[in-house]
Amino acid sequence: MADKLKVTLVKSTIGAVPKNKKTIEALGLTKMYKTVELPNNAATAGALRKVAPYVKVEEA
Repeated sequence: MADKLKVTLVKSTIGAVPKNKKTIEALGLTKMYKTVELPNNAATAGALRKVAPYVKVEEA
């Protein structure tokens, strides 16, 4: 199991629920196709589960 995850924003947040927009912004994703590395822990997994339709997740 990897200790880092590569998360990429692949769908626009225009029209998304405001709570999901804030979660995506809190993950560090501000523009389309921006990729960030996040720790693989329970907090990150919960946030990614909420915004799954908007992001692509890979092990780093």
